[in-house]
Amino acid sequence: METASRHFRHALLHFEDFGPGNARRILETYKDRLRIFNDDLQGTGAITIAAVLSALRITGVPMREQRVVVFGAGTAGVGIADQLRDAMVRDGATHDEAVGRIWLVDKQGLLTDDMDGLRDYQQPYARRAPEVSDWASDPHGAPSLLDTVRKARPSILIGTSTAHGAFTREVVEAMTDVAERPIIFPLSNPTERIEAMPADIIAWSQGKALVSTGIPVEPVVYKGVTHTIGRANNALLYPGLGLGTIVSGAERVTDGMLLAAAEAVARQVDVSEPGASLLPPVADLRASSAGVAVAVIEAAQDGGIATAAIDDPVQAVQDAMWQPVYHDGGGAS
Repeated sequence: METASRHFRHALLHFEDFGPGNARRILETYKDRLRIFNDDLQGTGAITIAAVLSALRITGVPMREQRVVVFGAGTAGVGIADQLRDAMVRDGATHDEAVGRIWLVDKQGLLTDDMDGLRDYQQPYARRAPEVSDWASDPHGAPSLLDTVRKARPSILIGTSTAHGAFTREVVEAMTDVAERPIIFPLSNPTERIEAMPADIIAWSQGKALVSTGIPVEPVVYKGVTHTIGRANNALLYPGLGLGTIVSGAERVTDGMLLAAAEAVARQVDVSEPGASLLPPVADLRASSAGVAVAVIEAAQDGGIATAAIDDPVQAVQDAMWQPVYHDGGGAS
């Protein structure tokens, strides 16, 4: 990290697919002094935040009041939890209140503080065992996903488990019982690992669920309404984040820049129509990246970490973007 940053002083060092423990350790070690970005932790979290922000424009419930169950407590799942926590704090919750509104469930069930082998990044979200002692339907085991949904009464359910079919009809119906418009994101991919298909989630929730996935899915028609399923593709976010970081000369990537990127993606969709997608299509990636970059520059300036003097962020982004234009003589420009 240090050598690459020293030799390429104006670059953003983007790394991904490191092991869960290494990815977070490296990010925590260097994020406050080097210009780095981890897509698995930060990118996945930010694009999920973008979809959540779009959904909240439909539900009208503030971010600080959300209750979240994340099924799959690995790198991606905890990265999403971290950014949801930070978004709640920015919306007025205290840090402890935000952490208390997030429940992590993994293959052993709801994570509790008496479990062996919890990773350091999971521990802040582990519930106190006495707090949930009567939650489990199986008295010899930890609370299951269904138990947790019924007891925690979440408004948001996110899947990063790669456990195909984990979002059963019972789970979706339980979500619908506790939330008027449940936000349900089965993000695992490929298709054979997704927690539930959107068509099932929409049918089981009687058309009430707001759904985004990690795979491309055809629109779902339910009772005359066409539901367009937005894909939580990190490519909607990280090119613009990188461009904005480099153009602004930001010293590092901050939480504020990540949130600005997520908000910029969310602004690109119109959710006023029933069944509207929560995320823009990847086909509009170039325009999407430009909008994200402008938002990131402004956030870097507001945070006092931009080193470039930029009066017009929109023009600066347009000037910096590579244009696939060729001269008449055939040479690349």
